[in-house]
Amino acid sequence: MAAITAALVKELREKSGAGMMDCKKALTETDGDIEAAVDWLRKKGLAAAAKKAGRVAAEGLIGVAAAGAKAAVVEVNSETDFVARNEIFQAYVAKAANFALDAEGCVDTLAAMPYGEANRTVAEQLTEMVGTIGENMRLRRTACLAVEKGVVASYVHAQVVPGLGKIGVLVALESIGDADALEALGKQIAMHVAAANPLFLDVSSVDGASLARERDVLSEQARASGKPEEIISKMVDGRIRKYYEETVLLEQIFVVDGETKIAKVLANAEKQIGAPVKLTGFVRMCLGEGIEKEESDFAAEVAAAVKGA
Repeated sequence: MAAITAALVKELREKSGAGMMDCKKALTETDGDIEAAVDWLRKKGLAAAAKKAGRVAAEGLIGVAAAGAKAAVVEVNSETDFVARNEIFQAYVAKAANFALDAEGCVDTLAAMPYGEANRTVAEQLTEMVGTIGENMRLRRTACLAVEKGVVASYVHAQVVPGLGKIGVLVALESIGDADALEALGKQIAMHVAAANPLFLDVSSVDGASLARERDVLSEQARASGKPEEIISKMVDGRIRKYYEETVLLEQIFVVDGETKIAKVLANAEKQIGAPVKLTGFVRMCLGEGIEKEESDFAAEVAAAVKGA
């Protein structure tokens, strides 16, 4: 009998839209044959979900849940923004975000968690909703931040209902100072992250490959000016500093006042908080980022419908 690996189960899940346990059972019943497993799932009443699984799901909601020194964010996609206004879908995303507090940032762990009284997992509940709501939906990703002492502040942009929206941000601040003041600071920095979209926490965390690529591009641009190499080197150094100011959170200018670097904002806040403050991490999750959306020609669709009528 073929080995039923996690990769095989994941492949079937993506292909069929069925729940994890159903996929595992289907593969077991069909000796690991993916196509036969899809047919097995269809015969067991999951055909609706399987048919919808190929459609692009780039809408939906970002959900955020916080519990003091820990917070989690999750993205659940749907095909249309209309579903994001569905109360059943909203309740699911909110519940998934709360479960994500114990998933440690692993979407497969989250998917396998028991959902509730219906004796389904989080993934299986979503599959059930696909059949009920009538759109392809996907539990896409999750992330979690925690600190030993301090707060993980959160912010949701374009909020539909509390904790659900289009952009979710988590900011981890370590400190033994005043918790309320720390929370307020974290909320402001989280709003900054939503607006400024930093890629890295500090200069030391900048990806070496990204930096090398940026330096190479800037060097070629500078050489086009015809200036001597020693001048070019200084020009590139200056532009790299500008690159840091655009992409590194601690080097960015605070959007609230337009003049203070985030690193300085943290230092200035220590008096009010009453203790040193360290920003240890952040997460910014924007709905649908990285998903290639299908571009439809509405006129062509109408013409095709008329011809087929």
